[in-house]
Amino acid sequence: MHSEMNPWSNNQTVDVDRLFAEFGIEPIGEVARRLPEVPQFMRRGIVVGHRDYSLVADAIRNKTPFHVLTGFMPSGLPHLGHLMVMKEVVWHVQQGGNGYVAVADREAHAVRGISWEKCREYGKEYLKALYALGFEGTTYYQSKNDRLKDLAFEASTKVNFSEMTAIYGFGPDTSLSHAMSVITQVADILFPQLDAGPAPTIVPVGLDQDPHLRLTRDVAYKLRQFTVEDRGDHISVRSKNAPEAALEAVHRAFPGSKKYAGHVDVRGLPLDRVEDAVREIEIAHGGFGFYLPSSTYHIFMPGLQGGKMSSSAPESSFGFYESEKSVRKKVMAAKTGGRMTLEEQKRLGGEPDACSVYLLNLFHMLEDDVELADLARRCESGELTCGQCKKETLERVNAFLKDLRDRMDAVEHLAEEV
Repeated sequence: MHSEMNPWSNNQTVDVDRLFAEFGIEPIGEVARRLPEVPQFMRRGIVVGHRDYSLVADAIRNKTPFHVLTGFMPSGLPHLGHLMVMKEVVWHVQQGGNGYVAVADREAHAVRGISWEKCREYGKEYLKALYALGFEGTTYYQSKNDRLKDLAFEASTKVNFSEMTAIYGFGPDTSLSHAMSVITQVADILFPQLDAGPAPTIVPVGLDQDPHLRLTRDVAYKLRQFTVEDRGDHISVRSKNAPEAALEAVHRAFPGSKKYAGHVDVRGLPLDRVEDAVREIEIAHGGFGFYLPSSTYHIFMPGLQGGKMSSSAPESSFGFYESEKSVRKKVMAAKTGGRMTLEEQKRLGGEPDACSVYLLNLFHMLEDDVELADLARRCESGELTCGQCKKETLERVNAFLKDLRDRMDAVEHLAEEV
């Protein structure tokens, strides 16, 4: 089935309802309530969906190991549109996750034609921002990670071009390097489990990146030696491509189990206990034992002029080192949810949900929920004019950027070491 979703497009509209219904993404609300503390980006409806996030929520609550990974394609300098994923990764690290960030320079070189030198230059800026926001963990460039490349090669044995065409719409003109960059991203998502051991892994992404998650989950499943299935009155451990010695080890691990040709049936034990034991046996016999990666999906903050925020539309966003004059011009010219005249604004009130300035505050510039609610109230009541709101927001933006730049400068040495 064609995904009709191009992860490399700058101008697509994501049909959230269709994506949820067609590809099995679930609303985040119920599983978020399992967290000890619901983060701001979930409370405010920015992160809207998930796949298998319950595994990660349980790991956070129970303080058991889990990984968090994301990647950034260094095709330009980081800007406002990259902040949400950065914040999500940092928050998960703060909850106890093992942090991993890939600089997707192979993707940038293959898809955008960015030189390796520029990839390095841009990549350093992404890493500086991440470290400045509080990231701790492992960072790497795809092109310099040999274990990642080996894992990508292994993953490629489980994918054919028909699948690439169905998922991404690849055709006869698609370069092999583009296809290789996709397999490298599959390896990125699985790399934390190779590096630090199998554990639930959360990958925060925008909805347009879902094709990568679907492909990776499929590959992770194919790379397993066993499937473990709850059959109601027993657990069936079935060999996919496991060595006979591994199947025999499963039989020995569960006294009283019954071994058949290609599978072992286990009774009287919970599913998770059997899964954990089988995973250890698989790894001992040369397998990966991967968990299927989990994912969260956030909506996109619109550009300052409406539409999608994109590096190809400079007026839609601002960079972290952009001049104060340029930032002021963009914020003060931003599209609002105000009325046509001041009289109508005072009489009818504004529409904050349709206002890029209000959404800038909702996504990033107002940390306090009470203050954000008060901003919405003042807008809707007509008490606050768009001009005044822009001035207040600009003050927050300038303070945020100054603080971020100071911290980025302070951690530059960390980015240089990668």
